[in-house]
Amino acid sequence: MSLHDDWDRHWDDYAASATANPAQEYRRRLILDLLGAGDPPLRVLDVGAGTGDLAAALLARFPDADLVGLELSRHGVEIAQDKVRGATFLCRDLLEERAPEPRYSAWATHAVCSEVLEHVDDPVRLLANARAYMSEGCRFVVTVPGGPRSAFDVHLGHRRHFSPDDLQRLLEQAGFAPDRCAAAGFPFFNLYRLVVLLRGRRLIEDVDAGHGLSPSARFIMGVFRRLFRANLPRSRWGWQTVGVARA
Repeated sequence: MSLHDDWDRHWDDYAASATANPAQEYRRRLILDLLGAGDPPLRVLDVGAGTGDLAAALLARFPDADLVGLELSRHGVEIAQDKVRGATFLCRDLLEERAPEPRYSAWATHAVCSEVLEHVDDPVRLLANARAYMSEGCRFVVTVPGGPRSAFDVHLGHRRHFSPDDLQRLLEQAGFAPDRCAAAGFPFFNLYRLVVLLRGRRLIEDVDAGHGLSPSARFIMGVFRRLFRANLPRSRWGWQTVGVARA
């Protein structure tokens, strides 16, 4: 296992900064709006649940839903379970050919997978194995990064970024029926990503040295958090890729 695939260490190093990241909040708004379009969620599956920030937002928006999160990192599962007591988190490696327990087979009516596929060598296998947890017709919302990879993205283990056409092909290969795949985030999400690109190795050094977020970084994140509300929900120039599909 390479360093950037050590997910227990990853969440030790990055859990706090991930929670503060305005890009994560922006994605959550996109996901919640897309997931709630149509029938209300009854049973929600969070594929790659991390430390539970998205799960917390899901239950806040849909308090009557049951929620199960699947996460590779045991440490991530522990943090998420402590953070979101109303959900169930399971430690699962979705790259392994392992059927879900009978109670979770074809369980979910709605599912999400946010910023996961870029971290694995075989995203089609991960998606296909996750599909076993979803009922027929399950509404599935996926986000993946688009645009160029920064030095920090590579450091975090991003194998690649995805265009809408790339994501549609992945979903079809994994047995899903895509409703739409599109780019979002123009112009301010792109601007934020440009800042990350320009900081390059400096950002890696700051995080690896344990410096955390400086006051200036927190100020910049606060500014972008407000600007992100003016992003276009769909634009071919956006560097956030979003897909909606059916199992």
